[in-house]
Amino acid sequence: MTNRNFPLEKCRNIGVIAHIDAGKTTTTERILFYSGKTYRIGSVDDGTTVTDWMAQERERGITIVSASVTAEWKDYQINIIDTPGHIDFTAEVQRSLRVLDGGVVVFDAVQGVEPQSETVWRQADRYHVPRICFINKMDRIGASFENSIQSIVDRLGATPIAMQIPIGSEADFKGVIDLVEMKAIIWEDQEGREPLVREIPSELVEAASIAREQMFEGAAEVDDALMEKFLEGQNITNEELKAGLRRAVIANNATLVFCGSSLKNKGVQPVLDAIIDYLPSPLDVPLTKGVTLDGEKEVELPVSDEAPLRALVFKIVADPYVGRLAYFRVYSGTMVAGQTYYNPVKDKKERVGRLIRMYADRREDVDMIPAGDIGAILGLKFTFTGDTLTVKEDPLVLENISFPEPVIKIAIEPKTSADQDRMAHALGRLAEEDPTFQVRTDEATGQTTIAGMGELHLDVLVDRMMREFNVKANIGRPRVSYRETIQNPVQNHSYKYVKQSGGHGQFGHVVFDVEPLKQGDGVLFEVKITGGSVPKEYFRAIENGVKEAAESGILAGYPVTDVKVTLVDGSYHEVDSSELAFKMAAVFAFKEAMQKGRPVLLEPIMKVEVVMPSDYLGDVLGQLNSRRAEILGMEIRPGNAQAVRAMVPLSEMFGYATELRSGTQGRGVFSMEFDHYAPVSESVASKILNY
Repeated sequence: MTNRNFPLEKCRNIGVIAHIDAGKTTTTERILFYSGKTYRIGSVDDGTTVTDWMAQERERGITIVSASVTAEWKDYQINIIDTPGHIDFTAEVQRSLRVLDGGVVVFDAVQGVEPQSETVWRQADRYHVPRICFINKMDRIGASFENSIQSIVDRLGATPIAMQIPIGSEADFKGVIDLVEMKAIIWEDQEGREPLVREIPSELVEAASIAREQMFEGAAEVDDALMEKFLEGQNITNEELKAGLRRAVIANNATLVFCGSSLKNKGVQPVLDAIIDYLPSPLDVPLTKGVTLDGEKEVELPVSDEAPLRALVFKIVADPYVGRLAYFRVYSGTMVAGQTYYNPVKDKKERVGRLIRMYADRREDVDMIPAGDIGAILGLKFTFTGDTLTVKEDPLVLENISFPEPVIKIAIEPKTSADQDRMAHALGRLAEEDPTFQVRTDEATGQTTIAGMGELHLDVLVDRMMREFNVKANIGRPRVSYRETIQNPVQNHSYKYVKQSGGHGQFGHVVFDVEPLKQGDGVLFEVKITGGSVPKEYFRAIENGVKEAAESGILAGYPVTDVKVTLVDGSYHEVDSSELAFKMAAVFAFKEAMQKGRPVLLEPIMKVEVVMPSDYLGDVLGQLNSRRAEILGMEIRPGNAQAVRAMVPLSEMFGYATELRSGTQGRGVFSMEFDHYAPVSESVASKILNY
């Protein structure tokens, strides 16, 4: 039996997820402090947090790279993954959710559910991650526990059950009433180490009784065993209540809500207790599936230390001190230091040099990481994000993680020839870490372009390149990644590629049907040939020709998307036909068919939310309208604020932050995320094409 420090049922893999500035990192810091992993409390404002260790994170006060940290609480091991809140780093959140068993979603008690928390919530739904909620910042002016819970119902369509009610609010926030134990928990000392458990203050007894009754009703609605007892009027013990709520949370039928103020060190310990009481261990979640190398068979992976190793690498970090760190989660088997494993995605063997358990900026070498656990490996050569590590004798591939395409790009060139090699090395390392960051060299101009999810994303990456890799470079203006597609289907478009010169000629003939697809389908290729008019061995070459031609469209050389190409007919020559000839025929046939199909430019449309004091609403609407915005709706927020939701083309959003600040005296904030591609109007298209 593997030597485990903690049995599986006492392990928790959880993520702290939320909108930017809701207090995720501060909450993570408090969890580490109270579980004894740090001896002083880190502060985001002072730049002394453990999980935000990058210089850019400390300067900007935001989380960019999700850090994995191990903590212990009441004889349980908790692996915490602190994720970024800014939408530009959405890939970080996505890959973290893939390996989590549960999540703590942090909300700002003044703002309630914000746009990014909505996005993250939907992503967590997609991966079926059970979660509990923590309403943070209860000490702020305008904080409201009730409004925050209502916004969870209205905006997320979730079923929140309040497990606590606050004692006091805003500056008078002292603690919470635990509705399960019916006790008051009050934090008096500055560091909040020792919560005091008291009787409920007399003025709150009635409110607590009503809230407890509501909690029982909510619990009965989401768990059949509790419902039965509730309807029969039987007494439900606290143990039965907790067990029922745990079942409901793990089945994603309910979300339990807690409150506090991480910055003021109030309310964090009950959240730690709730992680243990209500969030799943690796044994409680559905078994992960692996796929055999031929893709034919799905196999469920037992959470067992003795099974063959199956581990997923979910993150690569270029660590300034020790080199390349690969974070991984073991789904089955045990990862042992010094052993050699197999990466079936790359068909390479990998030797595990050092195994590390991360305590954020402190690391501990370990001999092995058992099933259900998270760790990091030093020294992998070929393994990247989304790859599987397994045993050579019985390889399986775990489901890869798919990432969104980048929407914005900038040109970048080194200042001196000495910077040239350094820049290539730096960009390669950064692209390894971040799958939504792409580096391309334009063959026509020789210019290097980098693409990412937004201005901040590229800004941070360029900043890292200059600092960490000491590269001096000139940066171009940000440009939008447009796409091209067709509006009309084209039937039976025929093209013959014929070259006759001395000796062997070249002959390839294809007939295509080309049709537009719905958004997000990419480029699809299908063969519908009957009677062998084109031999099978040329199909791959024809498909490659289509894919190559689709990389640059005919309007302005932007990638083509949402098009289906069907090979319906063609012909070949016994002697002169070759793969190259059919590939060239496919390239020219595709380009000509695009011309016929009324080609159109597509531009990325962003979902934008602007929050500002009500007095500036008119100015903000004017600014948005001048940027081709389509206003979706407005709502009043607490504290005399207005929120405006709109769809705006990305090309119109450059420089918006400055304009918004000057138009609202610095009091307006906005967040945006990519939503979809849409056709560009003719007047705008002519500007872009003549640019």
